[in-house]
Amino acid sequence: MHVGAAMFFTDYSMAPAELARALEQRGFESLWAPEHSHIPVSRLSPFPNGGDLPKQYYDVMDPFVTLTAAAAATKTLKVGTGVCLVQQRDPIQTAKLVASIDQVSSGRFLFGVGSGWNAEEMADHGTPFRSRHKIARERIEAMKAIWTQDKGEYHGEFVNFDPMMAWPKPVQKPYPPIIVGGAFPYGARRAIRYGDGWVPHASRPEYGDVSDFFPQFRQMVKEAGRDPASLPVTMFRVVEQLEKLRHYREIGIARVVITVPSAGRDEVLPILDRWANKIRQLD
Repeated sequence: MHVGAAMFFTDYSMAPAELARALEQRGFESLWAPEHSHIPVSRLSPFPNGGDLPKQYYDVMDPFVTLTAAAAATKTLKVGTGVCLVQQRDPIQTAKLVASIDQVSSGRFLFGVGSGWNAEEMADHGTPFRSRHKIARERIEAMKAIWTQDKGEYHGEFVNFDPMMAWPKPVQKPYPPIIVGGAFPYGARRAIRYGDGWVPHASRPEYGDVSDFFPQFRQMVKEAGRDPASLPVTMFRVVEQLEKLRHYREIGIARVVITVPSAGRDEVLPILDRWANKIRQLD
């Protein structure tokens, strides 16, 4: 089981290159950067984790910029969006961003995607909240066409373009893994439909530990005619408990991702050191 780390990179956090080097030195497999383009001042959408929206959600940098800096500073560390809000991004430009960072990183990019929760943020991008999942699916399908075809085209309800030529193509073939975020069961269904992996949170207020649903997830994968090995599970926001980590490994979780605070090195490095010790104990 691999271990990764996620951070909301801000102008007051550790720089992405410095954090990436620290992770690589300590045996972490991957670095993940979330995305919010902005947070509207007038917001009715509740924060999914409850309570007030943390400050770093307002302040977070663009993930493709921070992850490019991280990739340039490392040799083996994978870099991933955790998650990219594709429902509010132009698919043609995003396809080029993904292919470009996969080239710059020599094939180390993981494309975590999601449909989001902040209706007001989406509305500012012209994305209707009720249609967000279908829009995300069409944009991902359109990007697949751009990555895999010399003259890609796509014709859907929300995305429509005639044959085009767009380069570079990704290093990874046919394209970087598309790891679909979302809760059980709906996020899992979307991952099965068009993803190369599923990324839920370790726990949710509405149903507790998501690992309880893994037998059902595997059954859903088989019923859809897919090999469970083709849909590895990445679990975000895991707790710092060795027995829990061992449980996740035993039931077949491919990767766990910790969340480190948007803070300086004096606060972050001790956290990484504790986790590095747990990574050694898991080996």
